[in-house]
Amino acid sequence: MTSRLSLLLALLSLAAGLHAQTEAPSQKPARFQLYGGYTFLSNSFNGLAGAHHPLNGWDSSFVPFPAWHNLRFATAIFGYVGTSLGASQKSVFVVGGPQYSHRFGRESAFIEALAGDGRVTRYWGPNGAPGETASFATVLGGGLDTSISKRFAIRVDGGYQWSHLGLIKSIMDQEPIYGTPLPRSFARISSGLVWSF
Repeated sequence: MTSRLSLLLALLSLAAGLHAQTEAPSQKPARFQLYGGYTFLSNSFNGLAGAHHPLNGWDSSFVPFPAWHNLRFATAIFGYVGTSLGASQKSVFVVGGPQYSHRFGRESAFIEALAGDGRVTRYWGPNGAPGETASFATVLGGGLDTSISKRFAIRVDGGYQWSHLGLIKSIMDQEPIYGTPLPRSFARISSGLVWSF
């Protein structure tokens, strides 16, 4: 974890140095954006009270259409990996929705509201107990892109993620177990590189 934080700080320092040496990019927004980076989730899906275990993962997004009055449609795919309470946590989320951005100087700030589907491996519960493998998911947040060249920028973003995964009685009886105090709300932070074209 410490090495990843050090790498993130080094990238941000490099971006600041390059930022001071580059010319200001065109004020005309790019038609498309592709983003990839590292993401951090505040808790695991089975992180009961007193047993919080953050997850690390990857994050990617694509803006497939040109902006209309600074409003775009964004899609994102991200996943988390880790171990918590004796169970492997592997998940993938696919979400999409509106993103509003505003450019000022070399920076571009954005807010977004995305919704979609999340998938997790079957035995993610405490001590490998079986659980539901799919959930509706939402992501609300925003971020800041700092240009390091005409086509590339460093992105730092964060926000709120909600998903509703529950434990099940067994593989044969997939009725949800109600009343288990599993986390539904998560904080997430992401950082990486944006390619505008």
